[in-house]
Amino acid sequence: MEIIELLKALILGFVEGMTEFAPVSSTGHMIIVDDMWLRTEDFLGKYSANTFKIVIQLGSILAVVMVMWKRLFSLVGLYKIDTEESSKQFNLLHVIVGIIPAGVLGVLLEDFIDKNLFGVETVIFSLVAGSILMIFADKFGPKNPSIVSLDQITYAQAFKVGLVQCLSLWPGFSRSGATISGGVLFGMSHKTAADFTFIMAVPIMAGASLISVLKNWEDIDMNHLSFYAVGFISAFVFALISIKFFLKLISRIKLVPFAIYRIILAAILAVIVFL
Repeated sequence: MEIIELLKALILGFVEGMTEFAPVSSTGHMIIVDDMWLRTEDFLGKYSANTFKIVIQLGSILAVVMVMWKRLFSLVGLYKIDTEESSKQFNLLHVIVGIIPAGVLGVLLEDFIDKNLFGVETVIFSLVAGSILMIFADKFGPKNPSIVSLDQITYAQAFKVGLVQCLSLWPGFSRSGATISGGVLFGMSHKTAADFTFIMAVPIMAGASLISVLKNWEDIDMNHLSFYAVGFISAFVFALISIKFFLKLISRIKLVPFAIYRIILAAILAVIVFL
């Protein structure tokens, strides 16, 4: 592929890695950057371009695995984490319960989402809708949350957060924005809700990428593999940089500043697109 095309993959990987774990919607930002400036659909094709946006999220997921490997390995019995009461330890069932709602709905609605929701216009509305939820969570969530570690999360809370996560199937709403907001509303600290969000992201994003690749395999040109590889590596590197920074930041500034950014971005896009 030409250098200019690989540079576009690098840029999209940067956008994905830096925004995946902030509640601003990485998919929404990639759609905005791609549809308005980079236009990868012109040489990848529509479905291959959409698949690329999903697959490079695997780079971000690999970054999560590297940062949170102890907790992730403990879920499958490969590492032991000491807690005050081992019977209350966060386990794989919490993750399964949390991902079931969005996993099932995502499979059912995948074709509809690919055909109808991957566009700047729909992202504008989802940016605002997600902002409203985030502001609501900060305003009405408990001031002194009772859940301050993963090991205090109940199965019922995990499922409720999973239900809220379904909103993130709408590109631009933000997976982390939805789940962190849900966690805060159901009694978690912002840091705990973010930790739970990152861990749930591993299986659900890996599954979404695999399904997308299998369904659109015929649309993926083998000559484009270098494009996918550059995007993947770029997303991994920049996600690794952003994860630890975000986990420290979310405890200090909460969700409202991110919501304000999303509303400003939506307003700017609305002026560009609709006027």
